[in-house]
Amino acid sequence: MTSYAELHITSNFSFLHGASHADELAIAAAALGLQAIALTDRNSLAGVVRGHLAAKQAGIRYVVGARLDLVQDVAAYEAKPLGPDQRPRAPDGFSLLAYPSDRAAYSRLSRLISRGRQRAPKGACWLSIDDVLEYAEGLVFALLPDTIPPQQDADALAHRLQGDLRGALYLATHPRFDGADGLARDADLARRHRLPLLATNAPLMHTSARKPLADVLACIRHRTTIDQAGFRLAAHAERHLKAPAEMARLFREHPQALANTLEIPARCPFSLDELRYEYPAEILVDGETAQQSLTRLTREGAAHRYPQGVPPAVEAAIVKELGLIDELNYAPYFLTVYDIVRFARSQDILCQGRGSAANSAVCYCLGITAVDPTRIDLLFERFVSAARDEPPDIDVDFEHERREEVIQYLYTRYGRHRAGLTATVVTYRARGAIREVGKALGLSADTVGAISGNLWGWYEADVIAERVAEAGLDPADRRIALAITLARELIGFPRHLSQHTGGFVIARDSLEDLVPIENAAMAERTVIEWDKDDIDALGILKVDVLGLGMLTCVRKAFDLLRQDYGRDLGLADIPEGDWATYEMLSRADSLGTFQVESRAQMSMLARLKPRNFYDLVIEVAIVRPGPIQGDMVHPYLRRREGKEAVSYPSEALEKVLGKTLGVPLFQEQAMKIAIVAAGFTPDEADRLRRAMATFKKGGEIHKFHEKMVGGMVARGYDADFAERCFKQIEGFGTYGFPESHAASFALLVYVSSWLKCHYPEVFAAALLNAQPLGFYAPAQIVRDAVEHGVRVLPPDVNAGGWDCTLPPGAGPGPARGSIGWGVTAARPERSLRLGLRQIKGLKQADAEALVAARPPGGYNSMAALRASARLSPAVLERLAEADAFASLRLNRRQALWAVRALPPTVEDLPLFAATGERRPDPAVALPAATMGEQVAEDYRRQRLTLRRHPLALLRPRLPDAVPSNRLAHLPAGGPLTVAGLVLVRQRPGSAKGVIFATLEDETGIANIIVWPKVFEAYRAIVMRARLLWVRGRLQREGLVIHVVADHLEDRSHWLSDLDGPYEPALAHADEVIRPEPGSRRFPVKSRDFH
Repeated sequence: MTSYAELHITSNFSFLHGASHADELAIAAAALGLQAIALTDRNSLAGVVRGHLAAKQAGIRYVVGARLDLVQDVAAYEAKPLGPDQRPRAPDGFSLLAYPSDRAAYSRLSRLISRGRQRAPKGACWLSIDDVLEYAEGLVFALLPDTIPPQQDADALAHRLQGDLRGALYLATHPRFDGADGLARDADLARRHRLPLLATNAPLMHTSARKPLADVLACIRHRTTIDQAGFRLAAHAERHLKAPAEMARLFREHPQALANTLEIPARCPFSLDELRYEYPAEILVDGETAQQSLTRLTREGAAHRYPQGVPPAVEAAIVKELGLIDELNYAPYFLTVYDIVRFARSQDILCQGRGSAANSAVCYCLGITAVDPTRIDLLFERFVSAARDEPPDIDVDFEHERREEVIQYLYTRYGRHRAGLTATVVTYRARGAIREVGKALGLSADTVGAISGNLWGWYEADVIAERVAEAGLDPADRRIALAITLARELIGFPRHLSQHTGGFVIARDSLEDLVPIENAAMAERTVIEWDKDDIDALGILKVDVLGLGMLTCVRKAFDLLRQDYGRDLGLADIPEGDWATYEMLSRADSLGTFQVESRAQMSMLARLKPRNFYDLVIEVAIVRPGPIQGDMVHPYLRRREGKEAVSYPSEALEKVLGKTLGVPLFQEQAMKIAIVAAGFTPDEADRLRRAMATFKKGGEIHKFHEKMVGGMVARGYDADFAERCFKQIEGFGTYGFPESHAASFALLVYVSSWLKCHYPEVFAAALLNAQPLGFYAPAQIVRDAVEHGVRVLPPDVNAGGWDCTLPPGAGPGPARGSIGWGVTAARPERSLRLGLRQIKGLKQADAEALVAARPPGGYNSMAALRASARLSPAVLERLAEADAFASLRLNRRQALWAVRALPPTVEDLPLFAATGERRPDPAVALPAATMGEQVAEDYRRQRLTLRRHPLALLRPRLPDAVPSNRLAHLPAGGPLTVAGLVLVRQRPGSAKGVIFATLEDETGIANIIVWPKVFEAYRAIVMRARLLWVRGRLQREGLVIHVVADHLEDRSHWLSDLDGPYEPALAHADEVIRPEPGSRRFPVKSRDFH
């Protein structure tokens, strides 16, 4: 029986080259009977962990390897890095396959790839043969003769490499199937230079059925279409995994070439399992071990946290945790996180740990987390477990605008060769896949746009054909049908590596010994080639240095309070248990606040009516897919409202579920149920949690069913109750919060809500100055501020600056007066001035130049402003279009006229300015702009208006539409119509296809429910309308009011009647216009909204 190993496989981690996933390749190879496989992706080890894990799962030997595509002249590439297409230049030299024989050789391969990647732009790798020879020790190579450039002498190259590599070089060949005997030619070259011949089929895919996708990938890579690709496409579908017998037939004249495929795995026994990661230790105090330092700092922190004495329960937790940390040797990790937090606080950067780390009393004493262990039920095994073969994960949030300072501190402290951000693998989703495939197949831009524009989010892969029909196209058309099929295959393929939002890996020695490091797209950052799943699989510790926009907002609010009101506050200084704050939240008045501002959270607030901190913990956790799909939400609400009796099957479970009225809402509770009611050990309960988190991916939660249900029945619990408990625990598999994480978030919920309640003008200004973050766009934040009695003033060249500010003399005061939007002000002295940042297209540098040159009395003319600030006519026009010259008594049209009447400067028109000849323009009486024109221009230039709302202008055309502020006074169940500007459209995964939309009119907002059947009937309208007219019925549950739609109409064309193009002020959370995460049109700057 023939034995064979395929050692030249290209996976889809050779971006746009390979047409199969690692697991597909491993499974197919095992099924074909191959002895071993090697994924040799191009100048990369990005896919080796996936290959390693997939091969383990499939039961086949995995050989670590990479393909090295070389350049002939590195200096020339560095001098001219981009090609004619403005992409990094592709390698122009020959290629080698490289396999490490041991751990040291693997480190050299990793460092070699790092060198090539760090000297090239992101996504490229430039290596020369001299680089390879420098790192060649312990590596086994195979030359790919078909990659040798025509101008290079193959014999001379083979002779040089054979001499330099001394027995560590093979010559790899594969059948060409092109009529020419390339295999024989390669065999002759090998024989002439006494190089062992290595058989391979150079697979690009696991099955020939992927050939059409491979062709499309080639078209995408070359930016061409299938009709124009020509010889850039493979002429056949033979480059797939083949059985040993078939390879023996193809290499029947060269049997030793097949035998050599088994020789390399024998020479290269290295496995990724051999990697041993060591955490850095330089933060140690002389004479102390890491554990001793951690113990000392923990005790010092405990004394600070509890000046009256450490509570017994916390003391017991500290002792237990320190013991387990010592056993698992995690003290250096805790000290590193402590050091990072200490640095941030020394720089007055707000930060807060969260996630399962908040289960740790040690983290609280070190100041990493802010949740007092006495306020929640700790379960340290949720964070660290002796039985769990994975490192702990401490997430720390920092102000998102200052997180870069923390990142650079890490690079400075540890060096770029020892610290790097983890990667994120950006994959194709439905819209992107159909766009790329459609273009490759030659479909018109209109056709591709019609299909992709009708897709809602990434999860509509299975209904692309339906969307095609709805777009007015024929899904049976051959090309369109092929595009649908190939797009489905492409979904989930990696597109490129990006950088993780903040996951840092830090090594004791060189990080390059573990994984290649490459340049990130952002300057001054470097990224490793593995993502968080890869490093978790190999037991590598990471520190999450995350950016949180709300922390930036809170910091800016504290700064405004100190500067304008003389009140110096910090996170720990916010008064606890404020009645007014909880009353505000109970009314679902939470726009802009942290975590509870979404449509679903607002609805829950109105039902939950939080009255204390723990209510906020529940609020944060309950509106999650886990509790919803585990059928925990409604039982909890019924019990809270007194509609259902609260009962506990045992005293033990009452202790676990007492705070949540007998309903498990947190992961820790699910684990504790397993411990106290089913006899699980804490480590077994943690394995249950891990199974919960993975069961959607084919995890092993079913293995725990018998143990849990049987264990509960054996302890006297009813079988139905046991099954119900297990079903609820299964629900957590779709995403449930640990109590510790919810408690950490609840702290910021309370702080942000307190600021909004007591200082609405400060909170609104801080929110606007911290953009982009959160759910809502500036237009909705301004509207909400006005409704809270804040007088909002427009941007002006003589007032304020880049950021929004509080005008002199502003402050809390009694109610009087009326301000815009038809809303009566509660406290008109509460004012904020919009900053110049609100003007679309205005650069911060220009705004700061204007402010810096502003005289004490302000600018008195357009000419004075231009002369002092030295702004270009284009910048002045942008300011004029934004109506920012009101203080000069110039309206928008007058200001534009004044800008264009300014004499040119030498910088503007040097030739004409030098003559000094220019006649002043005659005075002209400009016609006044209509209100509709002004409103439309406001939206175009600032994406908001302080004048009349567009719906107020269109109200005469909507005689039957009920203003949103009247909905609360109408009976439930009655028919009605509403109309408004579309702010948000969302389709939560847990809502079973239901669409939630929010409309805004001049009086407030209306919440719309669109059931799936109605949505399918009106899909195009729901997805494209900017002004939506809805007929339906009123639904009411307490303070929660919805309009359930049965008929919808797109009235967007009415907006053109405003005498100008209207640009909608959609919220950040709108799922239709929001691009896929990670795209260039939607840079992720904060983790507030996911």
